[in-house]
Amino acid sequence: MPMQSWFSEAKLGIFVHYGIYAVDGVPESWAFYTGQVSHAQYMKQLDGFTASQYEPRDWAALFARAGARYAVLTTRHHDGVALWDTECGDLDVVRRTPAGRDLVGPYAAALREQGLKVGMYYSHSDWNHPDYASVLHPSPSPDHEDVLTSPWVAPSAGVEDPGAWSRYLAYRDGQVGELVDRYRPDLLWFDGEWERAEEQWGTDALAARIFRGDPRTVCNARLTGHGDYATPEQGVPLRAPDGPWELCLTVNDSWGFQPGDTNHKSVRQLVRYFAETIGTGGNLLLGVGPREDGTIPDEQAARLEGLGTWIAAHRDAVYGTVAGLPAGHHYGPSTLSADRRTLYLVCFDPPREHVGVRGLRSRVRRVSVVGTGTPLAHRVVGGLHDVPGVTWIDAPAARDVDEYATVLALELDGELEVYRGTGRI
Repeated sequence: MPMQSWFSEAKLGIFVHYGIYAVDGVPESWAFYTGQVSHAQYMKQLDGFTASQYEPRDWAALFARAGARYAVLTTRHHDGVALWDTECGDLDVVRRTPAGRDLVGPYAAALREQGLKVGMYYSHSDWNHPDYASVLHPSPSPDHEDVLTSPWVAPSAGVEDPGAWSRYLAYRDGQVGELVDRYRPDLLWFDGEWERAEEQWGTDALAARIFRGDPRTVCNARLTGHGDYATPEQGVPLRAPDGPWELCLTVNDSWGFQPGDTNHKSVRQLVRYFAETIGTGGNLLLGVGPREDGTIPDEQAARLEGLGTWIAAHRDAVYGTVAGLPAGHHYGPSTLSADRRTLYLVCFDPPREHVGVRGLRSRVRRVSVVGTGTPLAHRVVGGLHDVPGVTWIDAPAARDVDEYATVLALELDGELEVYRGTGRI
């Protein structure tokens, strides 16, 4: 079934890493995998996870103000702790933590009340499951050779147990089936795929189970062989991936709540990441890490509010657009209306004297500042034969310059056409 159009039209999602790792503020799951803390110390966090101020309606309202159209919650990370009352084992926050209740259902309901699409993260791997460390990856990449030696992944003494692995896959498929049947996610965001080969994961059967529940479910590419879109992390790719994609980016440097991490990106930086991402056809999935009580830190909430204010003022250049000009035509990102008749230029620095656009074959009928509507004069200078001249646009007055990024709307006489040649030889 073709991928649902809502995903590429969404532009912004919020990635929520919420789990017991927020109790001590340690890296999610990885803290015991790498030996930063002992396994016993990590799991003792179960006793301190209260979700005492967990109000998913507050989350959803904040995400909507940020301009997001979907969110993704870590329903079960590599540590195996489920945020719902799973029938596949008992390692969940309902049975094993003071929270004592399902956290996934209220999250899904709150998002839907705000008109947001419901995304759920689920890791293929579970470093706590007794049957997980039972088979070896036949050929891991050089970046992940640790999967051949880690006691959390590799079988003891290298002796494989195919029966245990079959039991593990039944457990994983059972949990994913619970998410699909109970909560009807619009999107499933898988992780952990690097620890096994594609054929070991049995993704054909898992995908069939998901799409039997709802064939419209969007899945990321870490459902190997069946995913709909790519998920680069923590840096805007210099060349956009082929097909739909999403940049996963944290507000500070951490996915989950880590109180010592105060390196929060500024609103201006987030606007830049966002504009550069949608300008090359992707979505931004912006990560926040709630405290163990369920509250989102003020520093992160303020960034979401600031980004949302900018998006609201420039929504015409965001929603209903596609990737804009190729690199080299404008010194900044750009987007293009779906009918290809309005080009939106993003200027991160206050324009001085003029904004120049190269290689426009289309005639520009009108230029205005998005958000204020102020018209700007423009003219074409130069050009020879089939090589177009430079379109020079008068810089907007100071009152029309946005604090974070100014956007100019170029209304075209017809659909966008650009020149990509080398000029007359």
